[in-house]
Amino acid sequence: MEIKVGIVESPRELTVETEISASDVEADLAEALSSDGVLKLTEKRGRIVLIPAARISYLDLGSEQVRPVGFGAL
Repeated sequence: MEIKVGIVESPRELTVETEISASDVEADLAEALSSDGVLKLTEKRGRIVLIPAARISYLDLGSEQVRPVGFGAL
């Protein structure tokens, strides 16, 4: 799933490709916001991204289903 994170006072958004479900990301964000902590996202390749919850302006959670590519795809 692709997650786009908007950061306060930053003109660019952060894009993270992860295997975490949307509901898990929502729960992690709610916990980070309530404790004024850090949102931790782990990419598919193992890279860890830490974002201060107070600096997050939005999260755009992409589709959890992978779209098929190619001529034989339905």
